[in-house]
Amino acid sequence: MFQNLFRKVSAAPTNPAAAATVREFDIADLYRGPVALPGSEGPTGLPLDEKLRQAYFWIVNHAVISPFYDIEYNEDPPQVFEFGDRRNRVVLPSGQSYCSFVLMPLLTFAVRAKCLLVGGPGRGKTTSAVLMGVLAGYPIREVHRAIQKGQPQMTISDLLGSPLPGDLVKAQSIDQIGIAWRKWLNMRVKIIDEYNRIPTRTQSALLTLMSDNYAELYDQTFECPEAAWYLTANDDAGGGTYQVIEALRDRIDIVVKALHFNSRFLSDLLQRVEAKMRPEEMVPAEILFTAEESDRLTREIRTIPIPKGVLRRLEFFVSQFEYCESAAQQFEYKTKDTVKLAAIDWHTVAARETGKDKLKDVGAQTRNGISVRAIMTILNFVKALTYFRGHHEVSLEDLRQILPFVLHDKLVADSDCPFFESGDNATLRSDKVAWIRQMFDMACAEYNRLQLDTEDPVTKLTDQFELGLDGIDQREVRKRLVEIERILKLWSGSRKFYGHLYDDVLKLKYLHQRYTNYLRWLNWKE
Repeated sequence: MFQNLFRKVSAAPTNPAAAATVREFDIADLYRGPVALPGSEGPTGLPLDEKLRQAYFWIVNHAVISPFYDIEYNEDPPQVFEFGDRRNRVVLPSGQSYCSFVLMPLLTFAVRAKCLLVGGPGRGKTTSAVLMGVLAGYPIREVHRAIQKGQPQMTISDLLGSPLPGDLVKAQSIDQIGIAWRKWLNMRVKIIDEYNRIPTRTQSALLTLMSDNYAELYDQTFECPEAAWYLTANDDAGGGTYQVIEALRDRIDIVVKALHFNSRFLSDLLQRVEAKMRPEEMVPAEILFTAEESDRLTREIRTIPIPKGVLRRLEFFVSQFEYCESAAQQFEYKTKDTVKLAAIDWHTVAARETGKDKLKDVGAQTRNGISVRAIMTILNFVKALTYFRGHHEVSLEDLRQILPFVLHDKLVADSDCPFFESGDNATLRSDKVAWIRQMFDMACAEYNRLQLDTEDPVTKLTDQFELGLDGIDQREVRKRLVEIERILKLWSGSRKFYGHLYDDVLKLKYLHQRYTNYLRWLNWKE
C-alpha cells in the first residue's frame, strides 16, 4: 500500500492554464522555439516541461516534507492576513506557487548548473541532492556511493583518483603514469556533501573540475560530461572546518535554504518509519530522465525568449550596484571593484559618498556589484523557471522570483547603510531573499517613475547604432555625435548621479568613440 502511495505520479496536465497555443510554424521558431515542440515528447508521451512538473509535484507531495510555498504567483489579488504585534503578513497565492527547496534543485538539474543547499543538519539537503541523481536515471546505490563527503583529511587523490601502482614503478616519465579515475567524475549529477570541510588545496582541484569540466592529476586529464552539481553546507557564511576559497564560492550558481520541519507533518514521518520507506528508493520510472532527454531539456530551455521590456528592467536593476563615486578619479574606475582590489576599508570609502539619498539608492545597500557570470546565471535560470511553468516567454514576475536565489551569495550587504535602520528593514540583514526582492521592486518603481519605457535616449541611440554603419554619410555621423554630446551635457547639470546613469554615460561614451572612429575612416576614404 505504501509503495503504491509513494509511486503515484500527478495526472497531467499539472498546470492546465499553461497549455500551449496552437499556431503555424515560423522559421523563427528554430531560434525562438515554443515551450514544447512537436516531437519533443519523452517515452511517456509527455512534453519534457510537463514531465519536469510531474517530477516536481511527486517530490513535493511524496518525497521531501517541505510545505513552504515561498515562490508565489498570483492570477487574482491574493488574500493577506496579518498576525502579532509586528503584523506579520501571510499571503495566500491565487496562482500555482512553488517550494524553492524543491524547485531550485530541479531547475539546477534542468540547466546543469551548480546549487548550494544550506541549512542545519538533518533538514533534507543530501536527500534532495540524491533525488536529483535518481531522476537522472542512476541506481540509488550508485548515487550514494558517488557522494563526495567533505572532511578535513580529504586529499586530491580522494577526490579525483590515484596513479596505478605498477605504472609508478615502470614509468619513465610522468605522462606514462596511468590514473585510476574515480567513477563519480563521469556522472551527470555530482554531489559534494559538506563542501566547506574540504582542505584548501583539495578545494583548488574541485574548482578546476567545477569550472572547466576536467580533472587533472600527474599531467593526465579526464574530461567530464556536463553535470548538475549539488553542494551542501550547514551554513551559508562560508565557514566550516576550512574557509571556502572565493573563486569556488563564485562558481556556485544558486543558493537554496532548507527550512525547518513543520511539526504538523509528524504523521508523515511516522508513516515512513513504520513502513521502513525511503522516498529516494521509490522514485517512479515515469519521471526519470534519460541522458538524451536531459540534453534536449537543456536545449529547449535555451529557446525561451526574454522580452525586451523585461531585459531592460534587468539591465536597470544590475546597473544600480557597481558605481562608487569616490573610488577613483578616472570615470571608468569609479567602481566598488576598484575599492576591493585596492584593499581599502569599505567604511572609509562609503563615508565619502555624499549627495545621494541612501534610503532610496539601491546601490548604497551593497558593497559590491554583480558579475558577468551572475548575470548569465540569472538569464539561464529565469528561462528555466518560465519553461517549467509552461509559459512561452519570460515574465517580469519570473525574473523577480529567481533573482534572490541567484544573487543570494553574490551581493554583499552593507549592513551599516541607513536603509537597514529605517522602519522594519533591520530584518532584511538576515532575510536575503526578501532583501533582494525588495531591491528589485525599488528599482522597478524607479524605472517606472523615470518612464524609461518611453523616455530612454540611450536605448534609442543603441537601436539606431545596431542597424549598422554601412551607407551612413559624414553628415549623419556628425548629427549623431552632436546628439550624444547634447544628452551628456543635459545630464551633467544634475548634482545627483546614480548607478544606472553611470552605465548609461559609459554606453554613450562607447557609441561616441565608435562614431568618431567611423568618421575618421570616412574622412580618410575621401
